[in-house]
Amino acid sequence: MKRSRLSIAVIVLFAVVMIVACGSRDKGPAELAIKAAGEAIDAAKAEAVKIVPDQVAALESALASAKDKIAKKDYKAALAEAQGLVGKAKEVIEKAKAKKDELSQKWTELSQGLPKMVGAIQSRVDILSKAKKLPANMTAEKLAEAKSGLAAVKEDWAKAEESFKSGNLADAISVANAVKEKAVKAMEGLGMTVPAAAKS
Repeated sequence: MKRSRLSIAVIVLFAVVMIVACGSRDKGPAELAIKAAGEAIDAAKAEAVKIVPDQVAALESALASAKDKIAKKDYKAALAEAQGLVGKAKEVIEKAKAKKDELSQKWTELSQGLPKMVGAIQSRVDILSKAKKLPANMTAEKLAEAKSGLAAVKEDWAKAEESFKSGNLADAISVANAVKEKAVKAMEGLGMTVPAAAKS
């Protein structure tokens, strides 16, 4: 009877040792995978955080989850999660590059058209300001409104250019689109012909 109990105890002890050993074997690969995932995510962050910040945040959240599993000694799950993150980080970098190309093209279009519109508005305002008598379709109030709108357009365009220089393409495009709307409104208020490209 004693021998039987001893045998059972030995078997249980052996099983516990094997479980611990297997867990320990998984720890090293899991930690290496976490490190590789962290490096991949850092690379993605440098490339993509200003273009697709939500996707970078999702990567960081997933990495935190994998690290949490390591802390709880769930090495197999941590390893599986971390291994998948390297590929996901590469996907985010590719998406960011594609989005950056798209935004850069849009910025090129805006940066070519908007300064011409601003120049045309400035020229019209200057002519009307020097005129002894305003045209029939123009009042002093309308002219004052156009001048105010022109000042806002110039100020906002400077902000858009600053955002572009800082690499914040999405912000630059957003501000530039708002500038375009203000410029269109100013041109319409001055009775000017709005370029077809500015209406799209």
